Amino acid sequence: LAGTRIICDRKFLLECKSSPAARTPPCFLPQTPGVTSLAQSSLVKLEELKEQNESEEAMPGEQPTPGPP
Repeated sequence: LAGTRIICDRKFLLECKSSPAARTPPCFLPQTPGVTSLAQSSLVKLEELKEQNESEEAMPGEQPTPGPP
């Protein structure tokens, strides 16, 4: 088998995760909702979750209701 095998350790890969290049998508990708960009329904869900979190923070004395097991 011919070729070069690139081996990266865990520490290097974790450092790459926070680099600016890893956070910026390539400019030539098409905008595909749900794949390369958030789907419109996902944006609505994010807004709802944000509003819910803000309302829960406004009422710190109440206990959250447990979810299904």
